[in-house]
Amino acid sequence: MRHRSVADLMTHTAVTVRRTTAFKEIARLLKEFDITALPVIDETGHPVGVVSEADLLRRRPAGGAATAQELMTSPTVTARPEWSVVRAARIMQRHRVKRLPVVDEEGRLVGILSRSDLIQLFLRHDHAIQEEILEDVLTRTLHLAPSAITAEVDDGLVTLSGTVPQPGLLPVVVRLCQSVDGVVDVDNRLTCAEVIQSRPGEEGPNGPRLGRSDLPKGTASGRG
Repeated sequence: MRHRSVADLMTHTAVTVRRTTAFKEIARLLKEFDITALPVIDETGHPVGVVSEADLLRRRPAGGAATAQELMTSPTVTARPEWSVVRAARIMQRHRVKRLPVVDEEGRLVGILSRSDLIQLFLRHDHAIQEEILEDVLTRTLHLAPSAITAEVDDGLVTLSGTVPQPGLLPVVVRLCQSVDGVVDVDNRLTCAEVIQSRPGEEGPNGPRLGRSDLPKGTASGRG
């Protein structure tokens, strides 16, 4: 299984400002490019902060003469291009930020990832989701027979049906399917082969099955 990376979803050409960029220029850039925030970089291309619409409204000076240095939120929480999108989303949630500047191994800005970029995960085609579940999750990862489980996908909702050989596999199958990019939810209708097998005393095709203790005295089991 391979989750899409930050590099797959980020905006590679980020609009940036410097520490000395004036309030009105920041406002103009936000409107011109229809974005809600701008990374602030130093002379070497390293991000030093982020200035957002909220920062402009919250810290608006009386004369409108403030610069990005005074307005920005710092220090900057950043991501790496090779990170999985899942990891980046958790970082956003942990730090309560809406976007992450993306930096290379030397700390220079190479892009930006926003929450709106993450929404693209849920625009993934149902067929691609189904293919990954059947081939990567069930066959390659769990080594289950393709004929044992069916996975139907409708607008990101996965419906699983069929049987698994052991009860312990039920939560594993569901958890791995939930982790596939684009999955909105999983409807688990799986059963376990061990559970559905008839046991002594349970109803069989010809009536109740008898255990050894149920046989009449003097009757040996397995004989006519």
